[in-house]
Amino acid sequence: MGHEELLRRYQSEGRSRAAAAAEGAVAAPALHTVVITCMDARIDVATLFGLHPGDAHVLRNAGGVLTEDVLRSLTISQRKLGTREVLLVQHSGCGLATFTDDEFSDELATDVGMRPPWRAGTFTDPVASVRRGMARISRDPFLLKDTVVRGFVLDIQGFGLDEVQPEPSAADS
Repeated sequence: MGHEELLRRYQSEGRSRAAAAAEGAVAAPALHTVVITCMDARIDVATLFGLHPGDAHVLRNAGGVLTEDVLRSLTISQRKLGTREVLLVQHSGCGLATFTDDEFSDELATDVGMRPPWRAGTFTDPVASVRRGMARISRDPFLLKDTVVRGFVLDIQGFGLDEVQPEPSAADS
């Protein structure tokens, strides 16, 4: 079982390695940055960005989508722990592009007899999804107005990052 292997690794060296790596680090990220990305097991955020414990907050979920819980965590990170910058990173080949919200809700309704109170947040185009996420961060009333938000799509094959520009606002026109 996977959880048994993880606990074995923790007991053999994980605990001591984690404690040594985090020694001297504080909860407030030194880089004042939050990385929001997908939970895809192929994405090693620390390796990708050269992070060390204490550098940044990393928020992960299916697709790296801006859910209410991600916004809650981001708001706490800003208001209580001093973060000011956000990197929103989604990726090519994401599993959320392989089904729709309605298909997933229907599947769950069939399996358990009811629909979930939440949406999966599926998307077909990661660039459009990153733009939506960036816009949602920019207009959230609880986030700081001077938040720097940069969005990217990660090529899951070669691990190149392509920056996504936000949609121009009406004020920019």
